[in-house]
Amino acid sequence: MNRPASASPAAHDRPASGLFAPGPLVLIGMIVIAALTRLLPHPPNFSPVEAVALFGGAYFASRALAIAVPLVAMLVSDLVLGLTLGGTYFEHFTSPAYLATWLSVYACIAISAVLGFGLRGRVNGARVLGYSIVGSVLFFVVTNFAVWATATPMTAHPACLVGLGPCYVAALPFFQWTVLGTLFYAALLFGGFALLRRRVPALRAQTV
Repeated sequence: MNRPASASPAAHDRPASGLFAPGPLVLIGMIVIAALTRLLPHPPNFSPVEAVALFGGAYFASRALAIAVPLVAMLVSDLVLGLTLGGTYFEHFTSPAYLATWLSVYACIAISAVLGFGLRGRVNGARVLGYSIVGSVLFFVVTNFAVWATATPMTAHPACLVGLGPCYVAALPFFQWTVLGTLFYAALLFGGFALLRRRVPALRAQTV
């Protein structure tokens, strides 16, 4: 005898999955919105770059999406900034003189998304704080090394032409804004999503 059709769950009873499920769509929306806040006036280096990467790494069930979505979101925001601010901004990711620095930023995003894997299923305030600081330090070390390694009189702070140490020292005033920006956006993203998951149980099943 054939098994009754009612013995297996109906398609409409199964939780949605894949890119277009509510969970991934909410994550994508939050990351894109956070990335586009770079269009708003803000202190230098006060940005969502590290926070969106950690957030994606922590919650996307697909590790490929966890890396790809923050990268694409930041690229979109860069393109919008380029269209808004004109050719001068576009030079930061089209000119060979700035290319290494631009690529170092995107390398940090990818690395931080992988770093966010350590938060999967283990998100709490203390861990988000710790990972945010580690991500900020990573960004500071990697991007300023790229600035120093490609320094020329036309593209670099004068200190970076002297040596790596002075280059890092000259960047310290910006580091505080990197940390504050990462903590601010991490609080918004992780805190906001935690509230959403409490109100919408389906988000728990579709995210880590």
